[in-house]
Amino acid sequence: MSKASIDDLDRQLIDMLARDARVSNRKIAADLGVNEGTIRGRIKRLQQDGLLAFTAITSLDLDRDVRIAFIGIQADIENIRDIARQIAAMPMARAVMIVAGQFNIMVTCLFTDLGKFHHVAADQILAMPGVHHIETSIAVGAVKYNSRIVRITEKPQPDGDDIG
Repeated sequence: MSKASIDDLDRQLIDMLARDARVSNRKIAADLGVNEGTIRGRIKRLQQDGLLAFTAITSLDLDRDVRIAFIGIQADIENIRDIARQIAAMPMARAVMIVAGQFNIMVTCLFTDLGKFHHVAADQILAMPGVHHIETSIAVGAVKYNSRIVRITEKPQPDGDDIG
């Protein structure tokens, strides 16, 4: 399977949509100096390749009871992919990353009930075979939060060697 690639025009298109996903294809085409059909085709290809999706991003202020938490996990290297996939299937987990450093898996969660968060962290994740240690942190304030912290990169391969 070949990796999807993006060029400079794709990056400019993505950048414009990231600022305002409701901007018209006609406006994008005019600003980038191409025809509208080119923009339509590029958006369709980026969506089909899994490199672009449209969604509504809600503010954390929408629900004052929502909190962000992080779980650092130390696990057996040979089980890392399986453990990460199991955690990714949990509704509370919003991002699951395999990382280098003190932990080998880092999880970002949104929660409204501290007891449920504790149950997920201590009773579910820590109880998984191959998990040795977890540390949790709860955000108590935000100086800056950018919902677009992840830049578009080439589509990851499901069983690629890049994760573990």
